[in-house]
Amino acid sequence: MDDYKLRPASLPTWGQRTALRLLALAGWEVRYKPLPGPHGIAVVYPHTSNWDFFVGLFGKWALGLKFRWVAKDSLFRGPMGPIMRYWGGIPIDRRASVGATRQLAATVLAEKWCWVAITPEGTRSYRPHWKSGFYHLAATAKVPLLLVYMDYRNKVLSVVDTLTVSGDIEKDMAAIAAVYAGCQALYPDQAAPIKLAPPRDPSEPQRRSA
Repeated sequence: MDDYKLRPASLPTWGQRTALRLLALAGWEVRYKPLPGPHGIAVVYPHTSNWDFFVGLFGKWALGLKFRWVAKDSLFRGPMGPIMRYWGGIPIDRRASVGATRQLAATVLAEKWCWVAITPEGTRSYRPHWKSGFYHLAATAKVPLLLVYMDYRNKVLSVVDTLTVSGDIEKDMAAIAAVYAGCQALYPDQAAPIKLAPPRDPSEPQRRSA
């Protein structure tokens, strides 16, 4: 018996039970372990499809936890902006300097309860590495990582594993990769390898993101 498998009978509200049952109708199960504290960064991997958003959203509703999430600010323009914010979205300017990390860390810690979900790939398309923002944010805010995965092979949404970053990036990334080992994306060939980009050469001019 899986001690972490979420079951409708264990959920206190009709909305949570309904969200979990709708996921179950689609073949998904949710695994959950109580969070280690009121603040943290949820690393969501892999992210290769728009369907990931809906699986994650229904998982969030089933858990009854107000996870926040960050996305590029262009997604918040127009009529969908208020809806995205209502669902917990935080717009970020990907062209901003490293000061944005400190600002987001301050936002997390200023709230009584705040867990922010980040997709380290930064895009649904293939890229050769992860963005490092999630790691620097956790280190700056001194909060743990929650390693969330969506395994499309086994239809499992897991919200169980946590890690406190040590500052030894190579060691921490190896531990992260071990958690995600065997996890299959909806489009496996689009999933990024679990490694950070090499440090930028300070002598090179900084490029602005599109």
